[in-house]
This record gives sequence, C-alpha cells and structure tokens, in this order.
Amino acid sequence: MTLNSEYRVAGRSGGSPRNNAAGQRDWRRALAIYTQPRVVGMGFLGFSSGLPFLLVFSTLSAWLTTAGVSKTTIGFFSWIGLTYSIKFFWAPVIDRLPLPVLSRLLGRRRGWMLLAQTGLMAGLFGMAGTDPSANLEQIAWFGLLVAFSSATQDVTIDAWRIEAVAEDLQGAMAATYQAGYRIAMLVAGAGAFYIAAGASWSAAYYVMAALVGVGMVTVLVLGEPDASITRDTEIREQWAVDWLDARAHQPAWLRGIERWVIGAVACPFWDFFARYGRQAILILLVVSLYRLAEITLGVMANPFYLDSGYTPEQIASISKIFGLLMTISGAGIGGVLVVRFGILKPLLAGAILSALANLVFAWLATIHDPGLGALTVTISAENLSGGLAGSAFIAYLSSLTNTAYTATQYALFSSLMTLPGKFVGGFSGWVVDHAGYTWFFIDTSIAALPVIALLAWLLARSDSERVPATS
Repeated sequence: MTLNSEYRVAGRSGGSPRNNAAGQRDWRRALAIYTQPRVVGMGFLGFSSGLPFLLVFSTLSAWLTTAGVSKTTIGFFSWIGLTYSIKFFWAPVIDRLPLPVLSRLLGRRRGWMLLAQTGLMAGLFGMAGTDPSANLEQIAWFGLLVAFSSATQDVTIDAWRIEAVAEDLQGAMAATYQAGYRIAMLVAGAGAFYIAAGASWSAAYYVMAALVGVGMVTVLVLGEPDASITRDTEIREQWAVDWLDARAHQPAWLRGIERWVIGAVACPFWDFFARYGRQAILILLVVSLYRLAEITLGVMANPFYLDSGYTPEQIASISKIFGLLMTISGAGIGGVLVVRFGILKPLLAGAILSALANLVFAWLATIHDPGLGALTVTISAENLSGGLAGSAFIAYLSSLTNTAYTATQYALFSSLMTLPGKFVGGFSGWVVDHAGYTWFFIDTSIAALPVIALLAWLLARSDSERVPATS
C-alpha cells in the first residue's frame, strides 16, 4: 500500500544531480539530441507556454492605454500576473487528481495540459470579443482566466518535460523550450502590435487565440510518459501509510481527506529533505540565488540603455534580433553541454558567464558616447550567457524532483528561484541613484559569487564521491 499507488511514474527516483556517463559521449551524439521527437516537440510546447504571458501584461497594457483606461487601473490589472507566482498552491491537485475523461483518453499530464489550453483559448477569444472601454470588468475576468490557465499549463508542461525524457536530455528540452518561449513572446509582443496597427486590437487577440492551437496539436501528437514508482519512494512514504493506518477508527471520508493532503502536500516536502539530508539547505540556496544577479540587473537594464542615449527603436531592434538569436544559441549550447558534461559543470559555467556578462554592462557604462556596436556586444553577452545558464538551470531543477511529485516540487522550485531577485531588485534604483550604473553592475556581478562558490563546492563533492576508495 502506497500513497501514490494510482500514479506510477517511470524514470528517475529523484536522486542527486549527477554527471552520469554523459561526459563520455562524443559531440556528434550530443548534437543529435535535437533530432529526437520529444525534444523537438518541447519547442512547440514552449511556444504555447510563452504565448499568453505578454497578452496579460505589456501587450494588454498597451491595448488598455489606447482604449483610454487610466494608468491607475492599468496598474491594478498587473495583479492578474500574481497567478504565476502562486501556482504551487494548485500544483498538488495537478499531481494527484485525474480528469474524468481527458486523463483516460490522453493520460494525466496531457489531459491537464489540454484543459489548460482550452481555458487559454476561451479566455483570449473572450478578451478579443470585449470592448475594454465599455466593459472593463469583463476584460479583467477573461484576463484572469488566461493567466490562471497559462500558469496551469506551465505546471503541466514542466511536469511532462521532466517525466518524458532521461535526466541527461533535460538540458536539450530546456533549450528548445526557451527557443519556443522566446519566439512566442516576440509574436505576442511585436506581432500583436503589428496586427493591431493594421487592423485592431480585437483582431490581434483573435489571432493569438487561434495560435493556442499550436500547443493543442502538439499535445495530441506527443505521447504520455510511462507510469511507475520506485521502491525508494515507497519506502519514504511508509511513515505516512503508518500514520493513516493508526487512524483506522476515523470516518472514511476524513481518512480520505487526510490521505490526499498528506500525499499531495506533506510527502513532496518530506521526500526532498529525506533524499538530500543536510545538503538540501545548500541546494535550496543554489536554487534561490542562481538568478539573483540576472533578475536584479534586468530591473535597470532598459533605463540604463535609455540614459546611455539609445533610442527605444535601437534598443528594440538589437534586443529582438541579436538578443533572440543569442538566447537561442546560448540555450542550444547549454543543452549540448549538459549531455556532454552532465549538469553541474554547465551550471557553474553559466553562473560564471552571467557574472562576466554583468561586467560587460559595467564596461558599457564607462564609455562616454557608446555606439550601436557596444550595445550589440553587451546585449549579446547577456543573452548568450543567460540562454546557456537557463538550459543548465532548468535541467538542474528538473534533476531535483522526484517524478512521483513532479508538478508540486518543480512549481515550488520555480517560485523560489525568483523571490530573492525580485526582493533585491527593488533596491536597484537606489543603488544607481547613489553609486551610479558602473558600480551597480559591478555589485550585481559580485552578487553572483556566493552561488558560484556553492556550485564549486557541490561539484567538488560530486566528483569526490565518484572516486573509488583505494587501500
């Protein structure tokens, strides 16, 4: 008897991140990962995941502005995006609750994915058919449906990605996901603006709603991960089974609720700390600090560009062209490196390169009259390192999960990874006002040193544990 007896998931048991035998593979085989169907399909799922994000943020703000909505009201609309930060609240439901019809026809992950995409399409069509100047409240409700469905889709896509392939392919899955996501954001951003300029905002949102079909077709084409559970997970769950058995005298309905809550909420936490022990705290520090420097820098990047004398058109052109190409290239390189060298080495390299990229910003800040070439170098360095680090980091987060609780654990990790950066980023303007851009960028680079040190320690420990004892 186990708490997860109805949900068997094949593959990893949630063991420690490891380099496996990937370091022994040649480069040709490493590059061949991008021809695998599920790795290719992940790009289309990434497109589906990235499409709605701007449609409830900056693109929606632009539509509301042209409709004459007040800035105060537009600011309130940004609260819709809070659904992305609290998705871990309903992730356990996605992990544990099968949908009556869809789960039987498509499987647990794809069933939830298709339901979320249906909500996405309905919400976008609803927004497209509503005039914000006449019915602002209806726009808000449809926008909330889009954001909730989008966050739900993210949870299910992350869970599917982790369960669908082996650990050494997670970097490649992350790379194609990032590529699809960035392309979708370009479509939902610049693409929506072009359609709105040529036709109307309603037409733009109708087109975006139709593009949700890309994800729906992908869900129908891709397969569902196999189902099983490891013996180690069953052993770790035994405490919960014993606890419930000791309460056999309770009403059946109460024991059913207790069983669900313990299996969906308590077991994922217990499983993580039981697997990693004392090292769990260090791992959580890596998760929370890895993107600190990147997120903090991002708050002041656009103001810095503008204060340096660049026009919005110049910034947009270079960031869209070179930024997108460098991000996709960096993500692709990161995916190959994970296959070739395992996870920890590319993860450490990504952290170091991101810190160096921040120093490139500091260099740009020292130039009195920088040209477009300097801006291109700076944006390229940031996006190339960010893409590489992103693939390695997503693979790392994936390796930390136990596939018995994939959605719940990954949702918690993905929420934790942005909290310190968002908090520290709130002080970024104060630092710029008091110390200037050059020192601000140097400070963000220094902020990456703790996570670099932690990763170096974890890598050294991982290498030492693989060395056989000698007499």
